[in-house]
Amino acid sequence: MLLSPGYRRLLLLCVLLGVPIALACFFFVGLQHQLQHWVWTSLPEAAGYDTPPWWWPLPALVLAGLILAPIVTRMPGAGGHLPVNGLGGPPVGPKALPGAVLAALATLPLGVVLGPEAPLMAVGSGLALLAVRRAGAGGDQRAGAILATAGSTAAISTILGGPVAAAVLLIEGAGLAGSQLVVLLLPCLLASATGSLVFTGFGQWTGLKIGALALPDLPPAANPDAGDFLWGIPTAALIAVVITLARELGHRTVSWTRRHTAVRTVACATAVGVCVAAYALITGRSPAEAALSGQAALAQLAADPHAWPVGALIALVACKGLAWGIALGSLRGGPIFPAVLLGTATAMACSGLPGFGATPALALGISAAAAAVTGLPLSSAVLAVLLTGGDAYDQMPLIVTASVVSFVVSQVVRRTEPEAAHAPTTGTTG
Repeated sequence: MLLSPGYRRLLLLCVLLGVPIALACFFFVGLQHQLQHWVWTSLPEAAGYDTPPWWWPLPALVLAGLILAPIVTRMPGAGGHLPVNGLGGPPVGPKALPGAVLAALATLPLGVVLGPEAPLMAVGSGLALLAVRRAGAGGDQRAGAILATAGSTAAISTILGGPVAAAVLLIEGAGLAGSQLVVLLLPCLLASATGSLVFTGFGQWTGLKIGALALPDLPPAANPDAGDFLWGIPTAALIAVVITLARELGHRTVSWTRRHTAVRTVACATAVGVCVAAYALITGRSPAEAALSGQAALAQLAADPHAWPVGALIALVACKGLAWGIALGSLRGGPIFPAVLLGTATAMACSGLPGFGATPALALGISAAAAAVTGLPLSSAVLAVLLTGGDAYDQMPLIVTASVVSFVVSQVVRRTEPEAAHAPTTGTTG
């Protein structure tokens, strides 16, 4: 198959597809960030507030629920995948793509406590399938499935720091091996590399924030020692419990919203707003820290962890975790970014323990949270390594250990839950 003319044409098409997919993702993320800045910065300043007041999330989230309700009940595709089901599920086709994009652009900037990764994957797979149909190859289901996966992988690579993390996510999520892995991996790598290059280039050219998950500033480097492992292993287990219990709340929310979906979607969005407002009331900090996906808050936490009192970190985990659990089963967006912030905040709250450093806590928090929410320990360790940059070499044993511990503990906790209530949560696009 690798030497056949049809497969070589498929590889070329994946390179070509990477360009429009990256451009679509760039303008999608750029518009989302502009709307988010307007809602949480420009509009409060115009109203005379330096930061959004504690009540700001309440009308914003009610509006998000009112916008989302008709999308999930009347538009094809119901606004995209439910985030409680992870990034898995069938590819989003061209008919369902408008609803997924509208749901994301209309609600993510309002603070629905979810990330952009799932909508971006919908953009990638939808555009790839549209290209297949326009080219008259819609009857080739195998080629369509490969191109849809390549499109979604190219899209997710734009915000995961490049094609390496996306490729590892694909390998581990798809569960392939041998020749099957090579056949699917090559198109995805080419599309991801092309898309990442275009996405980054446009970000530098236009100056727009592209929303990639990155930590430009980190705490001072420190080699992990016995104290870091002594406290790090139970901290990773705690993170797994927190993430898994929040996802269980998401599954229960799905069951509750199956009836009277429109009304209960608005009710869930309002409940998310109450949780975010409660965080601002308890801590006196900006509600945006709990309302948004977590990219900005994660970077701030990594750059200056001592600026966050332990009480504020605990309040963030409690309030944002509750809001995230509700949003997982009722709203639309990606589950990974908020989970990473929850895990990091939990680890940083524990970093004051004797012998536990801030840098090891940051690294294990990212790895443990990603493993718990995705069920992909290798991908989670790679993501943590890429985010911690130059400090990754010293922290790698702790990163890997935290990922494995979190994965095992999350599986143990899930075994105590009714299996019928859960859908698959791993994989990329199915």
